Amino acid sequence: MVELPELSYALDTFYFLICGVLVMWMAAGFSMLEAGLVRSKNTAEILTKNIALFAIACTMYLLVGYYLMYSSGAGGFLPSLGVLIGSENGVDAVLAGGDDAPYYSMRSDFFFQVVFVATAMSIVSGAVAERMKLWSFLAFAVVMTGFIYPVSGYWTWGGGWLAEVGYSDYAGSGIVHLAGAAAALAGVLVLGPRKGKYGKDGSIYAIPGANLPLATLGTFILWMGWFGFNGGSELKMSDVGSANNVAQVFVNTNAAAAGGVIAALVLAKLWFRKADLTMALNGAIAGLVAITADPLSPSALGAVLIGAVGGLLVVTSIVVLDKLKLDDPVGAISAHGVVGIWGVLAVPFTNAEAGFGPQIIGILGIFVWVFVASLVVWLILKAVMGIRVTEEEEYEGVDLAECGLEAYPEFSASKK
Repeated sequence: MVELPELSYALDTFYFLICGVLVMWMAAGFSMLEAGLVRSKNTAEILTKNIALFAIACTMYLLVGYYLMYSSGAGGFLPSLGVLIGSENGVDAVLAGGDDAPYYSMRSDFFFQVVFVATAMSIVSGAVAERMKLWSFLAFAVVMTGFIYPVSGYWTWGGGWLAEVGYSDYAGSGIVHLAGAAAALAGVLVLGPRKGKYGKDGSIYAIPGANLPLATLGTFILWMGWFGFNGGSELKMSDVGSANNVAQVFVNTNAAAAGGVIAALVLAKLWFRKADLTMALNGAIAGLVAITADPLSPSALGAVLIGAVGGLLVVTSIVVLDKLKLDDPVGAISAHGVVGIWGVLAVPFTNAEAGFGPQIIGILGIFVWVFVASLVVWLILKAVMGIRVTEEEEYEGVDLAECGLEAYPEFSASKK
């Protein structure tokens, strides 16, 4: 059999890059989803957050994050310190053959990983929407994407101590989504709820988003981007086994999202007597988050069921967090955190190589690290520069207070 190392190298590199582009497109999905679920007076600011956090994530991961995550010894707890992403392995290394020869460009690996860290940070932006100072948020993004996420990423995908104990997380239900939700939860606790969200008597007042068509578009963009998120995590495409695995991952990813939508919509109808669109949208995201920990091992029907449980959990969690007065305008903590935990715990049901013990250790390790580290950073930012806009600015809208413009100026009451 004739081997074609250069052709395989080119194919796997190209596949990695295309999947990275799909994951990058999820940034548009988060932007549209969040812009649709906040009030019109806060739209420009949430969009500014999303494009700025993406740029910050890409830069910080280039400067230090990638080195921290992938340049440290196996089984360790503290990553090695360093900067930049190292030298490129060229074709000569591929043609040399052997087990250590790379089968894709190291630059393509960086590109694929950098859009993942941006996804984790995007989860935070929706949870703290409508009342946080823009520059405080961006300062947190620097620390989160450059240091907090890469450390727990090293523990897992970088070959650190969680990898050694057997923690299994194919595409990041815990590594990416739970981490983002843990950082968001810490921020929400320090920040407090939006004005008018909760009454003194314990009553809860809905604050509807301004543009549900936009939120729906954002959800479909995320659904599409998730094929790169999960499919690219196979890390290879150039042989029959890998190609079949990628096909299975795509089918299961789609099936889980569908299961999440159906389950969330049915539960909303039974619970609220209405088909709540926002719950259906969160159901789709919940299904996707749930299957991300292992989109390869389950059958297609099993993926539907895993996604459906995620859909039920996200509706329940959103209601419970509201009762606890944890104000999350887009349901990010529920969809990515609570359902991320379910996704990690679901792995041993279909993957015989995974165990509940390592999965629980992984959940606790990731959550405790990201939550505590994020809480410290949020509290420092609160003391040094403040993290919440004034009550007047919140009432007028953070578009004008933080950005000096409005997303929908023709609809402003002040305009004639």
